[in-house]
Amino acid sequence: MKLEDIYQFFENPPPTYLCQEVAVCYILSVLLQGESYGTELIEQLETEYPTYRLSDTVLYSAIKFLEDERAITGYWKKLEGRGRPRRMYQVSPEWQVQAQDLAFQWLDYINRRTK
Repeated sequence: MKLEDIYQFFENPPPTYLCQEVAVCYILSVLLQGESYGTELIEQLETEYPTYRLSDTVLYSAIKFLEDERAITGYWKKLEGRGRPRRMYQVSPEWQVQAQDLAFQWLDYINRRTK
């Protein structure tokens, strides 16, 4: 390591990987805007928040948690221009209020970290 490596780190820090708790809130914030599928959730995070990453493992464990809680439902859908059907997810009607509260937690998390 060299001294300039330290400055380089802070000028261009490595991405931060979301933990499952934060991933749950992020997923709900996206799904409140409309249905989505796993790969799209990861791509959208990297596009909208380039300093953050979401691993497949954390994503799908968060999705499983949300399905087990009946917060989201999933169904298979063939998307135009895509080879195989995708598992689409949407927020359950009875979870709208709770999902909005958790989505706010995501936005609050992002806002606190960018100040």
